Amino acid sequence: MEKIIDETLQGQSLVKEINEKNTKKLYIESYGCQMNFSDSEIVASILAKNGYNTTSSLEDADLVLVNTCSIREKAEQTVRKRLEKFNAVKKQNQDMKVGVLGCMAERLKHKFLEEEKIVDLVVGPDAYKDLPNLLEEVESGQNAVNVILSKEETYGDITPVRLQSNGVSAFVSITRGCDNMCTFCVVPFTRGRERSRDPQSILEEVNDLWAKGFKEVTLLGQNVDSYLWYGGGLKKDFKNATPMQKATSVNFANLLDMVAKAQPRMRIRFSTSNPQDMTLDVIESMAKHENICNYIHLPVQSGSNTVLKAMNRLHTREEYFTLIDNIRKLIPDCGISQDMIAGFPGETEEDHQDTLTLMEYVKYDFGFMFAYSERPGTMAARKLEDDIPLNVKKRRLQEIIALQQRHSLYRTQQHLGKVEEVLIEKESKKSKDHWAGRNTQNTMVVFPKENYKIGDFVMVKITDCTSATLLGEAVSG
Repeated sequence: MEKIIDETLQGQSLVKEINEKNTKKLYIESYGCQMNFSDSEIVASILAKNGYNTTSSLEDADLVLVNTCSIREKAEQTVRKRLEKFNAVKKQNQDMKVGVLGCMAERLKHKFLEEEKIVDLVVGPDAYKDLPNLLEEVESGQNAVNVILSKEETYGDITPVRLQSNGVSAFVSITRGCDNMCTFCVVPFTRGRERSRDPQSILEEVNDLWAKGFKEVTLLGQNVDSYLWYGGGLKKDFKNATPMQKATSVNFANLLDMVAKAQPRMRIRFSTSNPQDMTLDVIESMAKHENICNYIHLPVQSGSNTVLKAMNRLHTREEYFTLIDNIRKLIPDCGISQDMIAGFPGETEEDHQDTLTLMEYVKYDFGFMFAYSERPGTMAARKLEDDIPLNVKKRRLQEIIALQQRHSLYRTQQHLGKVEEVLIEKESKKSKDHWAGRNTQNTMVVFPKENYKIGDFVMVKITDCTSATLLGEAVSG
């Protein structure tokens, strides 16, 4: 541990030295999934070594980057509106450069430069190390594009700059890309094939975060349960691996065990899981370690086997129930959340009712619910007619949301009267006299500040609740 702390202090000194020498200012905005926010921290780190410090002032920026999401049409519309704002600022500061990063950049490529006249560079998720070269091209008066997808890049050798960090929680990327070709999803096309990061580099990053005072990490991937590392290789061709490679391989359950043991006082979370890839040993690893949070984000997308098949989700409704039953058996108080799509092509009223009955069975703590929107390039866009009228999509979505709100209240009410450990993350949005933090099930808890501070673990007795928040009072002992 002394070695880790010594190396951390050296690293902090080097970062400070770099920051003091930097003269240019980077403004970066992130949209979409947690992976995008993690990627922005990687970008900030790369550019810090090339003369840029981050700034919270758009007007002062020399370089403006927007890290984009393509998962839904609304996300892309949000980015285009932000580019309009950047355009207004650029008229006052014509030397300012604007770049688009991430999934939307990968999807639209050169088309982006034609559609958005203020954009100077377009960079895909696997090309961030090329940013210094691309910026040189921009400075020479050229537009720059690099959206080449990699089968190997994991950014495991880069220490992220923790943007807007509360100093308490941090993301640690463990996989990139996705091999599950869900028919509605653009991720395999915008982030490429799955590849896993060397577990040793993951442990080093977690240890470094603990040494810097962080109390919680979230292990990130488009599909964390498919994590697999063996023999120094990134590929997932396990069938052709040697017997020795198979014997010494590290899967996600193994990785959870390693991280939990490496820092037993640090909270461990992970996201996102795919039901078809979550195995019993992952749940057993969670149950074995107190510092692995009792929370799983487990997107199901639909409760209908017919729709699940059309989505190319490689699990059935019944298999999902079995997985839920195993979670409840091994971790009775586990919080579970969902992703749900209303109005997928071909969805009937019976299919919709199947979704509602699945929700009744699970009674999720909370969820992320959307009406289906066709994404160009996906199999659903190419092969399936978007045949559900908008008013039907909206009505079904509202029924899903209403049911989820009832279930969320049911779940928060289960906490009443209990004393639970809460990690303070921030001041409450509604009161300067209250702290806000999450319990192990990922539910937000608000309680009076007293003499506690951000980063403290506090035992809180839950006295009241809404459907989204627990209210309580700190207890001694």
